Amino acid sequence: MSAQQQQTRKNIPFIRQAKGAGKVVALTAYTTPMARLLDPHADLLLVGDSLGMVVYGLPSTLGVTLDMMIAHGAAVVRGSTQACVVVDLPFGSYQASPAQAFEASARVLSETGAQAVKLEGGAEMADTVQFLTARGVPVVSHIGLMPQQVNTVGGYKAQGMQADGSDRILQDAQALEAAGAFALVVECTAEAVGRRVTEALQIPVIGIGASPACDGQILVIDDMLGMSGTRVPRFVKQYAQLATDIEQAAASYAQEVREGVFPGPEHCFGMGRK
Repeated sequence: MSAQQQQTRKNIPFIRQAKGAGKVVALTAYTTPMARLLDPHADLLLVGDSLGMVVYGLPSTLGVTLDMMIAHGAAVVRGSTQACVVVDLPFGSYQASPAQAFEASARVLSETGAQAVKLEGGAEMADTVQFLTARGVPVVSHIGLMPQQVNTVGGYKAQGMQADGSDRILQDAQALEAAGAFALVVECTAEAVGRRVTEALQIPVIGIGASPACDGQILVIDDMLGMSGTRVPRFVKQYAQLATDIEQAAASYAQEVREGVFPGPEHCFGMGRK
């Protein structure tokens, strides 16, 4: 990344100052070509551990490794110039201790060029967030539905539907803000919970299946583009149906190859046009 790119990229203060000043536009990205397409439109690009399911076909995010996150994080940084790039810490890379979390975060930041890391967990992770931020690691926290805890909660279920759950999520949010997180992702909660957390915090709250009242929104890019298969979460709006376009393009290509139509003279050297 050039010095000019580093200077013009949206940074942590920019995201923090978006609280109440406008909506943070965030999307996931996993590759250089996709990052190039999304970068002009996004304030924040998240290299999510959702890549385990989206890119690698894993049944959950639990099989994602730190090396995978670093490889894709570096690819997204190379493909972007102005969005703030945040990389997820995968399951098992930070929960054991704050020192383990710092070691993983240091690798991510130094080997990818990203601006921050994101980690899942509520009040129980506050000490880790404080440890990281005190040592120069910017942190986005993630509460509500936490995919890395899918085995504990028994699936991908909306959180905060009961009063005690709402109170717990708010307490988690406040603990993470106090620990130094510069932004918070709230996933798949009752709308009132997302709204309550957003109103209570001084840092930006980015929703995914949370509330329109959040300070920003994020979606998994493959969900948004209609490439995630038949199961589409309720909170996703599909802005395109690229899976259909890709299938049709592949079918047309296959037909032309089998019929000898492609390649034509115009696609060959020494035949037709130069």
